[in-house]
Amino acid sequence: MELQHEWHRILQHPDGTVLKQLQPPPRGPREQEFYNKVYDSDCCDSILLELREYLPKYFGVWSPPTAPNEMYLKLEDVTRKFNKPCIMDVKIGQKSYDPYASAEKIQQQVSKYPLMEEIGFLVLGMRVYHVSSDSYETQNQHYGRGLTKETVKDGIAKFFHNGYCLRKDAIAASIQKIEKILAWFEGQKQLNFYASSLLFVYEGSCQATTVRLSDVTLAEKRGVPKGLLSGGDILEYNNNIHLINSTENGKIEASVSKGLSKFYALHKKAYSKRHHSQLSLKVENLEQDNVWKSSTCITQEHLNGNVIPQLEKVFCHMPAEIKESVNVEVRMIDFAHVFPSNAKDEGYIYGLKNLITVLQNILDN
Repeated sequence: MELQHEWHRILQHPDGTVLKQLQPPPRGPREQEFYNKVYDSDCCDSILLELREYLPKYFGVWSPPTAPNEMYLKLEDVTRKFNKPCIMDVKIGQKSYDPYASAEKIQQQVSKYPLMEEIGFLVLGMRVYHVSSDSYETQNQHYGRGLTKETVKDGIAKFFHNGYCLRKDAIAASIQKIEKILAWFEGQKQLNFYASSLLFVYEGSCQATTVRLSDVTLAEKRGVPKGLLSGGDILEYNNNIHLINSTENGKIEASVSKGLSKFYALHKKAYSKRHHSQLSLKVENLEQDNVWKSSTCITQEHLNGNVIPQLEKVFCHMPAEIKESVNVEVRMIDFAHVFPSNAKDEGYIYGLKNLITVLQNILDN
């Protein structure tokens, strides 16, 4: 997880936590104090209790027996449940210096990214899994600092592109999670956050899943199911539908990935009776590579008219509970500059709103 300035000081522990080295005072103690306050077992402040949902879980501080003066925060590893985690760290707010910063510090922070005030966020780093090459592409903090008002949309879209297609499911799920954090900020006047980040994680792998709709049984297989979508409802929902080819009568053969299993668990009863005759999926053991080479991302040009509205049903009008099942995490991290306040955190709110707008624009295109 080497992402940016702070990630190189993060160690993964076999017990499913990460150890984040405490920064020198006053930053380290301030971050520790923040976690202690939010996770205090006697805490009965509803605002702080809700805030816990948006942070990594906190397990106190830890020091190695050999170096008792070295302090680490012990935190939940948000990436642990993912097979091929795609990770992005975005600093939020219009100022990345706190109210107590010296003139020198302010100048240093502003010069790092003069557009912070206008854009309200800065991509600090990303790591994206590319399906075709089975490898990760990483971008460091210089990538984000190079983004302008005009290029920030494409700059963020890059995080959601796996080399074949844009993961609109992950974008939609990310927007929903940011909106919950925004609602929390709109309702609190006790804390202001400077130089704090949102950590985005989504599942990059798409292992194929066998689906037999006659009895809706699921079995993991390396083979790729080829399904014909009939003229009726499109039954599949998955992380991303890859077109293998579209036939002249408007049927589409699609490879189906892992997200299906959750979808069918949700909709087993409703779908097995009504629709099993409409959709037949049979598994053929194709070499994964050959399938990927001939696959295309869904675009207007590749589809004939009558299929597009149905595909929009899949991408734009998924039932809420399906969107929820997409494996995406958005968590607040980096709290070395959190201060008590008696007003809304307008800078952070501005950044969240603009980030939502940018993500929505990527979706709408």
